[in-house]
This record gives sequence, C-alpha cells and structure tokens, in this order.
Amino acid sequence: MKLVSLASAATLGAIAGAVLLAPVAQAAEVTVFVTGAARRSYDTLIPRFERASGHKLVNHYALPPDLIKKMEAGEPFDVIVLSYDVEGLVKQGKLAANSRTVFGRSGIGVAVRRGAPKPDFSTVEAFKRSLLNAKTVATSGEGSSGRYIASLIERLGIAEQVKPKIRSGGPGESVRLLSRGDVDFAVSGLPPLLGTPNIEWLGYIPAEIQFWIVFSAGLNTKAREPEAGRALLKFLTAPAAVAVFEENGIDPVTP
Repeated sequence: MKLVSLASAATLGAIAGAVLLAPVAQAAEVTVFVTGAARRSYDTLIPRFERASGHKLVNHYALPPDLIKKMEAGEPFDVIVLSYDVEGLVKQGKLAANSRTVFGRSGIGVAVRRGAPKPDFSTVEAFKRSLLNAKTVATSGEGSSGRYIASLIERLGIAEQVKPKIRSGGPGESVRLLSRGDVDFAVSGLPPLLGTPNIEWLGYIPAEIQFWIVFSAGLNTKAREPEAGRALLKFLTAPAAVAVFEENGIDPVTP
C-alpha cells in the first residue's frame, strides 16, 4: 500500500468535476447502497461529487450480504458499491451490462490497540501460532475479510481452537472492539482501521494466504436515475477519487 498526501479539497474537487459528464439539465437524486468497508473514502467524496455534478446522493450503508438482501427484496437503488467484484451480479442481470466499475483493492492484515503486544505474523506458521495463542481476535464477521478469515482458519486446520476466540459484528465493530482493548488484535481489511488514533496497523498477512478484497460498483438494471448513476461510476475511477481511496487503504487496480 502506498499512502499519499491529499491535495486541498478545492483542488481535488476541481479535478473531480473535470472528469464528469457535462452538467445535466436537471439535478437527480441518486440512491446508493454502499459497503461499510468503503465508507471512510466514500464519505469524503460525496460532497465533491455533489458539487461537481449537481446531483444529490442518498446513501445506505451495510455489510455486503445485507445490501444484497435489500437488492433481492426489491428495494429501489441506482448504484451499489461492494467490497467484492460485481461481475457476477452483472451476469445475473441484476446490474446493467457494461456498468461494472472496479476502483480499487485492499489486502487483509493485522492491527493492535496502540501500545499492546504485537503478534508475529511474518510467516504462515507464525500467524497460526498467534491465532492459537490469542485470547480473543476481532474480525469483520459477515464482511468480505471476516468471511475469508473464517474459511482460512478452516484451511489452516485451527478452526476448532480459534472459532471460540473470534469476536465480530456489524460495520465498524472490529474497530470498536480493538480500540476499547476488548481483543488481543484484529485481522481485517485495512480501510475500516484507518483514522482511529489508538489503533496501529502492523501490516498484511503473508502472501501465501493473502486475499485481496476488490472494491467495485455497478448500476441497477432498474435504476431510476441511470444517467446520474453512470456519472457517479465514472467519478469513482477519476484521479481525484483514486487519490482519496489510496489515502484510505484502497489501492488502485492496474488495468
């Protein structure tokens, strides 16, 4: 991960505006389903998109499984932003053809409360030992990284010992557990952990067991505001937006 310094909000706003489609004749209200893992970056970008486009974003945040349930229940939305590739949803006809927009990725790593003992995760065996020796470990539960960790401990043959130690919950719960000192350490994607002063990010887990969380978005086939929705999708891959995502732990994806 490469962390970069942000330019001024005014400068980024101007750059962002330059990449949008020409201003529309009438402002639209765009309903967006957003994964909590991207919230920190996305919240920064909301006012910039709204100023540049004239559109208004109405955002609903939840874990990916809950967003999919809302989609399948027929709740109206225009754009969905997820912490996995939406290609499957496009193939199923739930998202519009050619609307798949991949705007970044982030790996899974380890974090501790600042000042707490640091677990060894330099190798796969060291990571296993740290999980086995821990009293409690935070994960994102039903989030993309949490579901991967659940499958990983099965693959490593330590599920029986480690499952009872796992503490998880809804969006942001791993951050709350860690910042309160309720767990020994967290195994999570990076974006939710940034911006909390008393949390220290230690680094990614070994490459042999790494899982890259893909951040992508797509347009509802039944979108009420398809033109404005596509403008938002274009904005998410603009240089200004990429800089904000990277600052918040979501690395650019090389085409």
